[in-house]
Amino acid sequence: MPLMPKRVKWRKSQRGKIRGLATKGNTVAFGEYGLQSLAPGWVTARQIEAGRVAATHYLHREGKVYVRIFPHKPVSSKPLETRMGKGKGDPEFWVACVREGTVLYEVGGVEEEVARNALVRVASKMPYRCRFVKRRHGL
Repeated sequence: MPLMPKRVKWRKSQRGKIRGLATKGNTVAFGEYGLQSLAPGWVTARQIEAGRVAATHYLHREGKVYVRIFPHKPVSSKPLETRMGKGKGDPEFWVACVREGTVLYEVGGVEEEVARNALVRVASKMPYRCRFVKRRHGL
């Protein structure tokens, strides 16, 4: 089941713009290693779930996988071959708005090489380039 909010204040939202670098959620906080985005964009709930499944499958239930993003934004679309007008379409899927520098996933409790291989598999599911980052102790 894809991620989505239990309830929202407004059923449909505008597209908006993703500007600037991430100021919150840009460091490894829970695990030892993380996957950081190198471009802004949307990540759908299905892509988030595919990344989580890929990481847990590679780790063979060792260590822990932390998902640091959640899809709060509904994206609507009108049906194909529909004439203009008649209002906005129904919500089709949910996305997380990700700025450049946001840590998407974290892994803890495994060696660095295992974590790197797991997060490389997760990065292949993401819609833009990501990089492997380590926790910075003492800062």
